[in-house]
Amino acid sequence: MVDTSLYVAFLVAAFVLCVTPGPDMMFIVAMGGRGGPVTGLLAALGVACAMLVHAGAATLGLSALFTTLPALYHVLRWAGAAYLLYLAVKAFRDRSLPGEEEPSAGPGRQRAFWQGAVINLLNPKVILFNVAFLPQFVDPGLGHVSAQFMLLGVTIAVMGFCVDGTVGLMSGKLAALLRGSRRVARGLNVFSGSVFAALAVRLAVAPK
Repeated sequence: MVDTSLYVAFLVAAFVLCVTPGPDMMFIVAMGGRGGPVTGLLAALGVACAMLVHAGAATLGLSALFTTLPALYHVLRWAGAAYLLYLAVKAFRDRSLPGEEEPSAGPGRQRAFWQGAVINLLNPKVILFNVAFLPQFVDPGLGHVSAQFMLLGVTIAVMGFCVDGTVGLMSGKLAALLRGSRRVARGLNVFSGSVFAALAVRLAVAPK
């Protein structure tokens, strides 16, 4: 179904992309720092599930709409930036210790999954990335083009979860070691809020 040499090249390229720090990884670090190891892991799982959705959209050709409808791109971009700013404000206002499960403060574990998924889904750069990157490793001559797209999409999602999940666990464990100090906890929340705000600005001002 796939060209072996193309798939090997894809694995190498995907691994380099996954270990290179980017917005998703920074978001997961911030979530793990605020909520602990499980929160960081679930944020990574949310991002990975969103990547599967992107892969499905690319397979169906829906992602190509963003190359022909610039307005749709900008609507999604501003929605993503607004959501990140919302998370930044919540983090700046949070006074809980890392890992505390307070309804009004701090990322709950289930919430962390959905926040990771939403952040990734509302990032049009990820959609355009799938449009530009995945087709390079698809061989139409072998047939089953949709299946090839999905295999590549599942592969990069699983690989990304392995890398990002490890990062989320490590950042969460570090935060857990420091959770006894409210001053340090406050610093972690400020750090997380700063990361969210920076990602929002990056998404808002970055050219298409």
